[in-house]
Amino acid sequence: MATNKQPANTLRCGNIKATIWQNVSENGPFFATTFSRPFKDQSGEWRNSTSFGLNDLEALLTLAREAKEWIATHTFRP
Repeated sequence: MATNKQPANTLRCGNIKATIWQNVSENGPFFATTFSRPFKDQSGEWRNSTSFGLNDLEALLTLAREAKEWIATHTFRP
């Protein structure tokens, strides 16, 4: 069953994208982040990869830091 859940936030750096999702557990809401790199396949269709090469790693580090800061500012702590 597909859901149309929207991301809480999307961050970009170069060709790398970080998508932040809000989830709910028995302990309350929490955030999780997925990272992807878009590319065109042989037929010209856009796809997303979760593999990163040497040239992607600096952008990945930057996005991981930005995602951490975003989540920290949007997480409720009593």
